Amino acid sequence: MKILHTADWHLGKRLDTFSRLEEQREVLEEICEIADREAVEAVIVAGDLFDNFNPSSEATELLYTTLHRLSDNGKRAIIAIAGNHDSPERIEVPDALARACGIIFVGYPNTEIKPFRTQAGVEVTKTDKGFVELKLPESPFPLRLILTPYANELRLKKDLGAEDSEDALRIHLQNHWQELADKYFDNQGVNILASHLFFMKKGGEQPEEPDDEKPILHVGGASAIYSENIPKQTQYVALGHLHRYQIIDKSPCPIVYSSSPLAYSFAEANQTKFVVLLNAEPNKPIEYQPIALLKGKKLLREKFHNIDDAVAWLEEHVNDLVEITIVSESYLEVTDKRRLLDAHQGLIQIIPEIKSQGTDAQEGIQIDLTMGMEELFSAYFKQHKIGKGQEPSEGLMAIFREVQGEED
Repeated sequence: MKILHTADWHLGKRLDTFSRLEEQREVLEEICEIADREAVEAVIVAGDLFDNFNPSSEATELLYTTLHRLSDNGKRAIIAIAGNHDSPERIEVPDALARACGIIFVGYPNTEIKPFRTQAGVEVTKTDKGFVELKLPESPFPLRLILTPYANELRLKKDLGAEDSEDALRIHLQNHWQELADKYFDNQGVNILASHLFFMKKGGEQPEEPDDEKPILHVGGASAIYSENIPKQTQYVALGHLHRYQIIDKSPCPIVYSSSPLAYSFAEANQTKFVVLLNAEPNKPIEYQPIALLKGKKLLREKFHNIDDAVAWLEEHVNDLVEITIVSESYLEVTDKRRLLDAHQGLIQIIPEIKSQGTDAQEGIQIDLTMGMEELFSAYFKQHKIGKGQEPSEGLMAIFREVQGEED
């Protein structure tokens, strides 16, 4: 059984004011071509289908036409779950019509799929809250999926009945998954967990989240989900949320973030993007292979100390989207800014890095606007009178993180 794992399409997303819709159309066409070329029987889209709760009509049309194309008129199963950028209600709206094409939308952790069978032979044979079993036309064995789309802590506690503590939420998810695995995951089918949550290996390095993502599940006390929380019967975990391809752990099975199909912030500059092709059989380790995506513009960033060098570099990279930093002792002159903008149509941002000229606590400190939010706040605190050159306390930083991570 061949399965394709992709995630974080973020349809409708812009880079500053620059639309990425045409690039998204091209890279989704590339994903469809890969599915056809590899004779894929099912596709898992692990969340963040859209970039916001109210996507444009163009983004909505692109999603539905792409999934319909991927479904191959109901011959190929499509499983798409909600991410933290998606409205779960909106994701599930087209469910009745989508099922006729073999497309399954899951907005909530406790969603129970209604049984159906397409004319081409994709069939839901078992269903439970957060679980579905599928019979695929070309496979003699079933595909089982535990599905946990993104939900904030409040909804997870409400939908799954978890208690109000950090460990309780993690353990409750583990128990919920284990209960479903014990009930449905045997060695007669392919067993996969798909989710849009923040996973890491316990005691390992915490994966870095994308620049413009709100931290999920680990703000305000709740923590990441650990690889050890995955049921042992699981053969593969298909994840969305982190935009870089990475394997979180290989125990008890491969736990993989497939990556976004395009670089969506300059923190992702020069990253190669992937989909993951799975070759699965019951009761055997799943073979998985990342396939590089080639469509879309490159995101490049560079730093310069004079305008002439910057202009020359921009003229060498006219087909890319770029961000440049200009290091100087004063802000850019209007004429210099105009030269830069005229040199490149895809110049997204010009960042001034101003060297401080102060003689007090500010002396020797410079502001680098490419820094993360916490570093910027810390630099501002030190330079402002209130900081008097001192680092902000851990208590103040904790308050800052809590404010930064608050939901709208």
